[in-house]
Amino acid sequence: MIPIKTTYYRIFNFLKFKYHKADVQWNMRIRGQVDIKKGVNSTLQIGDGFWLMSGAMYNSIGRNIQSSLRVDSGASLVIGHNCGFSCVSIWAKKGITIGDNVKIGADTIILDSDMHSLDYELRRSPKTDGPNAKASEIVIGDDVFIGTRCIINKGVRIGNKSIIASGSVVTKDVPENEIWGGNPAKFLKTISNLG
Repeated sequence: MIPIKTTYYRIFNFLKFKYHKADVQWNMRIRGQVDIKKGVNSTLQIGDGFWLMSGAMYNSIGRNIQSSLRVDSGASLVIGHNCGFSCVSIWAKKGITIGDNVKIGADTIILDSDMHSLDYELRRSPKTDGPNAKASEIVIGDDVFIGTRCIINKGVRIGNKSIIASGSVVTKDVPENEIWGGNPAKFLKTISNLG
C-alpha cells in the first residue's frame, strides 16, 4: 500500500509540473515538494520512470535539502528515461541535457552558467550582472552515476556509463567509461565490466 503522504506529493508535484507547462509523465515518483522555476520560451522535459527525492529527511544524506529545477527564459532542461535524483539543484540558463538511466546523488548542483558576471562593474547591478554571466551547455550521457555533493560546471560533457566520485567538482569533459573524482575532478580509472 502506498502511503497517503507519498500519493499526495506525487499528485501535487505532477500538477505543479503541468502548471509550469513541463513535458512530464504521470508515472514519475516524487517524495517531498520540488521547487520549480520555468521562464518564458523555455523547455522542461522529463522522461518515463523519473524518481526524485526532495527534503523532508527522505534521504539521510540529503536531509532537508529541497530539490530545485530551474530553467531560465529561452533555456532547456531535458532529462531522459528512468533517472533517479535525490535533493538536487539543477539550473539551466542555456541548456542541460541528461541521458537515460542517470543517477544523481544528494546535494549535487548542476549549473550551466557562472550565474554572475566576471566583470566586477557589471556585478554591481542586477540588470547587468546575471545577463552577462557566461553560459555553456552541459550534456550528461546515458547510465552516468554522479555521487553525492558534486558540482557539475558549465560546458561539461560526461560520457556514457562514467562515474563521478562523491564531492567532486567537474570542470572539464569526462570520457565514456571512466571514473573521475576530486576538486577539480581528475581521471581515476577506466571502468571495466564490473558485472
